[in-house]
Amino acid sequence: MSKDYPYIHRDLSWLSFNFRLLQEASDKTVPLYERMKFLAIYSSNLDEFFRVRVANLKNLIKVGKKTQRSLDFEPKELLENVLATVNAQQEEFSIIMENQIIPDLRKQGIRILRMKDLKDHQKFFVEEYFNENLIPYVQPLVLMDKKIRPFLNNGALYLVLRLKDIENPEDQERYGIVKVPSEFQERFIVFPIDKKDKTSIIFLDDIIRHCQRIIFPGFTILDSFSIKLTRDAELYIDDEFEGDLVSKIKKSLTKRKVGPASRLVYDREMPQELLEVLKDVFELTNFDLLPEGRYHNNADLFKFPKLGIESLSEAPLKPLLINDLINGRIFSNIDSKDYLLHVPYHSYLPVINFFEQAAIDPYVTHIKIIQYRVAHKSRIMEALIRAVANGKQVTAFIEIKARFDEAANLEWGEKLELAGVKVFYSMPGLKVHSKMALITRNIKGIEEDYAYFSTGNFHEGTAQIYSDIGLFTSNKKLINEAKIVFEYLATKKRPKNEFEHIAVGTFELKAKLKKLVKNEIRQAEKGKEAKIVLKMNSLEDSEMIDLLYDANNAGVKITLIIRGICCLVPGIPGVSENITAFGHIDRFLEHARVFLFYNSGDELIYISSADWMVRNLHHRIETMIPIYDKKIKKLIKDILKIQIKDNVKARRIHYKKNNNYRKTSSEVPIRSQMETYYYLAKNVERQNSL
Repeated sequence: MSKDYPYIHRDLSWLSFNFRLLQEASDKTVPLYERMKFLAIYSSNLDEFFRVRVANLKNLIKVGKKTQRSLDFEPKELLENVLATVNAQQEEFSIIMENQIIPDLRKQGIRILRMKDLKDHQKFFVEEYFNENLIPYVQPLVLMDKKIRPFLNNGALYLVLRLKDIENPEDQERYGIVKVPSEFQERFIVFPIDKKDKTSIIFLDDIIRHCQRIIFPGFTILDSFSIKLTRDAELYIDDEFEGDLVSKIKKSLTKRKVGPASRLVYDREMPQELLEVLKDVFELTNFDLLPEGRYHNNADLFKFPKLGIESLSEAPLKPLLINDLINGRIFSNIDSKDYLLHVPYHSYLPVINFFEQAAIDPYVTHIKIIQYRVAHKSRIMEALIRAVANGKQVTAFIEIKARFDEAANLEWGEKLELAGVKVFYSMPGLKVHSKMALITRNIKGIEEDYAYFSTGNFHEGTAQIYSDIGLFTSNKKLINEAKIVFEYLATKKRPKNEFEHIAVGTFELKAKLKKLVKNEIRQAEKGKEAKIVLKMNSLEDSEMIDLLYDANNAGVKITLIIRGICCLVPGIPGVSENITAFGHIDRFLEHARVFLFYNSGDELIYISSADWMVRNLHHRIETMIPIYDKKIKKLIKDILKIQIKDNVKARRIHYKKNNNYRKTSSEVPIRSQMETYYYLAKNVERQNSL
């Protein structure tokens, strides 16, 4: 990164993105259960951040000054900044939960009860529930000696208790640990409806708090506090071109469960003396400590009882069905023209139908697919198995280094292999992140190919909540180059032919992007109109950021629609004043990558699996697909325009006013996700009427 250009470290930028989820959780215009969902997403994100990013920072601190000199940041200083930012956010989380969510639930007749709130009949219910459901799982332990270090499961909830021996009250204070078995029981327990027709709910944690005297007979319980230990989750796999990678992944998955601590989350009301005991017992430093509120693992808010109150959630949007893609003529229809699919606005059924039709079509001979993340229950994978049984040749490349999905991907890979699918696994040194599939039909000796290229995974679950764009096509230029990618994945031999249409990560994707940006710079330097619109999840690659700054200085108008990390700093006079950046947080997770280059009026539009991060542009097999169909180009341009006009859910990324709601010239509220749905609904209606 040039010293003349500003740059935000990716971890701090990510924390800024995660804070936008808290903003959404505190927005009173958002239905109550949706606000709780955003709190859950925030917490889940933060858990992964500590298990991976913070763990990595701590490892960098340990390696010593010599290695640190090769970095462009000081790890200890960054870690301090990260922890201070997270602590402030956690306080905001507690305020939102205690002062907004819980009172708003009460207004809806839903009460969250604590121990002090329980009436006699509720105490009876709690104790009965404890005896019948929890006793086998609580695993009580008295710490008799600080040298004995109990093992805490990663991410599990525990209560730490201060104890006094009833018979010997003059003895030194002792400490106990009890597990909160939320992996075996629901986190939120609903009481039987009372006479006032009020719904009361209690945290599983508080049931155990109420019954802890039963667990520790012979002790007076002074107080108790919740804790959670998060362990380093990064897989340490040597990037080498030999050895059994699948075996390495399996071994590393086992190690992940017992990795070193990356943080201890504790109730901020915990006395310092007890905190010092825990630091000693679990061999922690101040960098490992993170105070939160009374409750942890708030990702469990995903499972908060819905209680049949529909008004507390977003009204469902009926997925739009493109008739041409859900009937038995899907291949002949794709023969005639390209089709855009924008989930979850469009139904995902066409993708499922693509594979299920291929499995039974007598003319289909080959099916090829890249799988990065796989649904637990997948009709697509089952279709591949049926296709093999019907005599088709099926090839699947499965990335088993997809973080936190390694075990699921391995399981599906083994299942496919047993069925007769030819399975290729991860390539050492690279991740395969492309999302594409090819189907070949042979009719009277003439082969016809059909492809689906996407910005998102072949995952029926995430397709309901992730906003992604896909392209069904029979375009031979694109398909011939897709075949080269599949050949490379199968043989590991570098392609002899250059890619002219599809751009592929680790080969020429970055060079292609640089060429496209530089073309806009040249046009601007000639005094011509030049502009770039980039929609992606993350912008982090320093070389590409430098180039965007150069484009800004040349006069190129740049619009960045970034959901997550944005290391570029927009809006600085004389540096990035021509760069506008914003991100959307709404009911669907923005996941599509779309790149538009003005190109002297002959606009170039691409969809891609790749963000502009070092890992995507250098260490992954990604694909960037040009959009050639004029009608689909217009569709994508119109969708981008709708997002740019958003003045309801768009938040600015700016050097001064970061995360403020973005204002536009329009006085009419424009919520881009809803407007996109209505726009596509009209388009589908026209398509289906032809």
